[in-house]
Amino acid sequence: MSTRRRSFTIPTPTLSPYTLLSFPTSHIVLVTLNRPDVLNCIDNAQHHELAAVWQWMDEEPRIRCGIITGKGRAFCAGADLKGLLLGCFIELRRERAMSDVADLCPWKTEWNIRNATGEKRSMPPSGFGGLSRRSGKKPVVAAVNGLCLGGGMEMVINCDLVVAAKGAFFGLPEVQVGVLALAGALPRLAGAEEMREWGIVNTIVDDDREGVVKQTVHVTERICGNSPDSVIVSKMGVDIGWQCSDVEEATERIVSEGWREMEGRENMREGLKAFVERRKARWIDSKL
Repeated sequence: MSTRRRSFTIPTPTLSPYTLLSFPTSHIVLVTLNRPDVLNCIDNAQHHELAAVWQWMDEEPRIRCGIITGKGRAFCAGADLKGLLLGCFIELRRERAMSDVADLCPWKTEWNIRNATGEKRSMPPSGFGGLSRRSGKKPVVAAVNGLCLGGGMEMVINCDLVVAAKGAFFGLPEVQVGVLALAGALPRLAGAEEMREWGIVNTIVDDDREGVVKQTVHVTERICGNSPDSVIVSKMGVDIGWQCSDVEEATERIVSEGWREMEGRENMREGLKAFVERRKARWIDSKL
């Protein structure tokens, strides 16, 4: 599986060492959460990093699908609660004109200080990890390699497909630490098999992290084998279906907002021509 950097029309975002990008194929970006020592918990700064990555993916013509996974034994254990608590201490310092928070907050690390005192304090509009409320145009597939808790689960619920290790564990334990699951999910604790029964997990892999990522790349390659225009408009149709209570209204929106944009374009012509000629279609990067 190739992970070398590739040339793109739009430069990739500038990222910290906690968000890794690699490219298994020329059309897939693999995003790896790289804070295994804290089970890949995400703080405010990284939320914005990830949101920038998904925005870049939607805008970069060569990329057709994204994958998100975690390094180590966790996919993502949710929010960086130490960073969240430090933010509370920073506000307390401002209110009481305190010179420092060291006495109150002995684990004041550089990463958490950047999270607590940086300009970007709020979560991006696209939600936890830039995913939990994302309505982007290209699919994101989750490769759940282990623990998937709190905001990690909320990201997964809004992914387009989910491939999970057999031993993966899902849950929303926020109430146990006095906070709430506000990124858009429902409360539940369960294993991968139950999540598949619920329709949240699509595929279970009886393997380690590398096996889960490998299977996810395989699934994503199948998506990339279709017309990129059709994939984008089909995803738009699913999103519109969630937004509309009336089937006729949803259909009209799909036609006006999606179909008319792709109708008659190169990929539609190529797909129909390839079908008639009984050959594999040669898609071009989407211009939608």
